[in-house]
Amino acid sequence: MLSKRLLKKTIPIIIIVALCFLWYGKPHSFSAEGSQESFRSANLRYNMSYVYFGSSGLYVQHVDRTGGSLDEISPNYFNLNKDGTLALTPAVEQAFVDEMHRRGILVVPFLSNHWDRELGQDALANRKKLADQIAEAVERYNLDGINVDLENLTEYERDQYTDFIRLLREKLPDEKIVAVSVAANPYGTTTGWKGSYDYEALGNYSDYLMIMTYDEHYQGGDPGPVSSLDFAEKSIQYALTKVSKEKIVLGIPFYGRIWKNHGGFPKGEGIGNEEARMLISKFGGRVIFDSDSSSPYATITVKEKDQKPVINGQSIDAGTYTIWFENGESIKRKLQLVEKYDIKGTGSWSLGQETGDTWDYYKLWLNGCHFTDVGKHWARDYILRAYKKNWIKGVTQTSFAPDRPLIRAEASVMLVRLLKLPLLQEEENSFSDVLGHWAQREINTAQHHGIVAGVEDGKFQPDATITREQMAVMLSNVLNKLSITEKGQPIAFSDVSMNSNPWSWQAIGRISKYGIATGFEDGSFRPKEQLSRAQMTVMLGELERTIADSAK
Repeated sequence: MLSKRLLKKTIPIIIIVALCFLWYGKPHSFSAEGSQESFRSANLRYNMSYVYFGSSGLYVQHVDRTGGSLDEISPNYFNLNKDGTLALTPAVEQAFVDEMHRRGILVVPFLSNHWDRELGQDALANRKKLADQIAEAVERYNLDGINVDLENLTEYERDQYTDFIRLLREKLPDEKIVAVSVAANPYGTTTGWKGSYDYEALGNYSDYLMIMTYDEHYQGGDPGPVSSLDFAEKSIQYALTKVSKEKIVLGIPFYGRIWKNHGGFPKGEGIGNEEARMLISKFGGRVIFDSDSSSPYATITVKEKDQKPVINGQSIDAGTYTIWFENGESIKRKLQLVEKYDIKGTGSWSLGQETGDTWDYYKLWLNGCHFTDVGKHWARDYILRAYKKNWIKGVTQTSFAPDRPLIRAEASVMLVRLLKLPLLQEEENSFSDVLGHWAQREINTAQHHGIVAGVEDGKFQPDATITREQMAVMLSNVLNKLSITEKGQPIAFSDVSMNSNPWSWQAIGRISKYGIATGFEDGSFRPKEQLSRAQMTVMLGELERTIADSAK
């Protein structure tokens, strides 16, 4: 969102006894082709963010802070001239576009009229030429589409607005994104600014609608949350009556607003969440979470002797101030709406205004994963993917225990789920020590298909931990049974040889050819080391990739 109001806003042991680990049993029934359903994407939710404040040189830093949580970045590249034609902003930078593409991030600039109604009207009156200019700029800078953000229009421009989006869809290649930023409309208003957006018609010509579910309370108005949970939810509910869920992106504010109590400046000036946090900390404010709106607020007192903070370029006076903003709890509750209504994903205004810890949880909660111990973990994205694909679950709803050693039962369950093998009935039992075990059916299924073998005396030892070399044998055997074609050269690990690892060295070498396991930075594989739950998710992800590649 970009309006006159928003211009005031400031700047994520399996113990396998050597050759006991052989393939045997009934005929195997799975194949690479038969497993393709498992090898599709994890269907992670879409996440885009606008970037506006600060110099273009800071944009990469803002993106880096997200820790790989973004699918799309929408920079302020497109403005309007006085006659409604396209004006490129000084922020346009080919190097930034190329860098984002190297990272797999789409670059979809937004077009703004900066809340200027007359300028927006001129743009729509000149829409054919403007659409041509945008299409040419998208091609010239290798951009990935356009996000149209024309605001403060009325119901009288409604049809022209829709026709402008139709023209853009016609002029841009099919693979380019056409998105529209639309006002939140929780009560179905058909006049004024909210009435300028024909959700249904716009949805016919666009890839998604980014619903600006913020500025519920605004500059110049009474104090209150920028985006209460109820406001956001009702906005989604209205949108669902007009467009399919796959075309709805929920806008989340990375900013708040500050009011001086009893009147005066500021009266709802926008401040970023990080700035709000710093003010509250500096002036000893106490954060209260309002249960009705699911939004936090705080009151601060600035004394005469205090150094006066500057809000949007203007120093404030001594007095008491109320700040409504967004924190982890309020954002998480909005992210849960995405899962609840199964919509496409989220957008945010604007990148760089969020607190640093936002990206520790954002991607996880956006995808319905509430683990508190993986946000900063090196294997976060592998864990999330494995969780979304139902290969693995947490030890509790909020804990994954990524560094805990993996046990034989867990390994069996993960591989059976990845390969989508039908479970055997409970009465079909292979081992004397798994009867009644929580993973009994998965263990027996894995044994039935030759994925695992017992140890001795007809036992499986389901709760024993597994080492890295033992898992290598399991994974190599999967490749053998799927007839995966040999590829590349094995990695020569410093601590793996035919003499020191007679039963596992070939398996270790084979999975290294495919990048399923590449060892450590010092050139070692550490075959006797216990395998952690996080390490297993990485191996599963790379095994999935290998099988999918082989079936192409």
